Amino acid sequence: MIRKALLLKIFSAAYMQRWNDKVRPVELIELDKQAHKMVIAYFLGKLEEKTQGFDWLQVIEGGLFELLQRLVITDLKPPIFYKIKSDKVKYGKLNDWVFREIEPVISPIGKTFSKRFKDYFSYSGEDINRRVLNAAHYYATKWEFAIVERANPDGYEIAAIKQALTEKQEEYSDLKGIAELKRNVSYRNFLDLCGQLRFQTRWANLHRVPKTSVIGHSLFVALLSYLFSIQIGACRRRCVNNYFTGLFHDLPEVLTRDIISPVKSSVEGLDELIKEYERELMNKEIYGLIPRAWHKEMRLFTEDEFAGIVHVGGKRKKVGSIEINKKYNKDKFSPRDGELVKAADGLAAFIEAYAAVKNGSYNQNFEEAKLAFRNMYGRANIAGINFGEIYADFE
Repeated sequence: MIRKALLLKIFSAAYMQRWNDKVRPVELIELDKQAHKMVIAYFLGKLEEKTQGFDWLQVIEGGLFELLQRLVITDLKPPIFYKIKSDKVKYGKLNDWVFREIEPVISPIGKTFSKRFKDYFSYSGEDINRRVLNAAHYYATKWEFAIVERANPDGYEIAAIKQALTEKQEEYSDLKGIAELKRNVSYRNFLDLCGQLRFQTRWANLHRVPKTSVIGHSLFVALLSYLFSIQIGACRRRCVNNYFTGLFHDLPEVLTRDIISPVKSSVEGLDELIKEYERELMNKEIYGLIPRAWHKEMRLFTEDEFAGIVHVGGKRKKVGSIEINKKYNKDKFSPRDGELVKAADGLAAFIEAYAAVKNGSYNQNFEEAKLAFRNMYGRANIAGINFGEIYADFE
């Protein structure tokens, strides 16, 4: 069972400042960087799906494991970390320590998951899945660095960092996606547009600590959706669909901004009107930036994100999570648990409000939000996940 300790450990990435020894015009947060990295990994991965050895689950889990590792070694500057990484003995000892720190919070998921986490850092090679993740990491880091560089173009280490990042990015120029990003400005614009979700703050009208962005929240939802999926024994495609639905479910907000639920529900029919407007803007602004072959999948992730969907005989069919469990939990049906993703979205919002109150940012809106999510999910069992037990863990 997924417990409070793991949820708060993942959420702690929202507190972590990046580039905190440099002049920054905006806050750059670890959770946001990891989210942008996984959006980039999706783009690169889509172009490597037919490459031998490519596996979406290894990309997704690799991203999660690297985030957990980062949460433990937060105080190590990148040059020091890469120096340690080049020494197999020292890197092995570092990862043994990381595992001892992380194992207590991930062990409730099961021994198999804990073993995969430990084994991930025991492997010293770089297969296609790790190359996708590493390339996405350096692209996201270089994207951030461009912001830092503009604020302090002649600063200490700036020239050296720029050269090092350029050289690292060149190491992955053999990947189809990196080559396409160099050639096609539309693809770069897509990743830039997704990156703008780093600057859109949730609960923007309320003071709270930590602040979370739309893209950081989306990664949190994606990770919860994935962890819930493996807990219930979801088929591989179901795990992938649930994860990327979580990651992209708020993408339309880059065009409309974050419209809070009370506003959407305040006027009858307003939610449907906003959804229709989001579809129009997605057609106009987003779909033209990515290959046409991806449109159908992106619509699944962004337009009807909280519906349970299976594919039968070439057609989409709406079903509930219980029916997916009973009849459609097979890759050939490409199932997606909208109910589960929605519950993960609600839990992520609950934890944001919970953390705000715990950190002294008291506001009646946060208390009301916490109560609303408890009332909605406190007795819910969705796809085999007992959300009542999860919410009770926070009492």
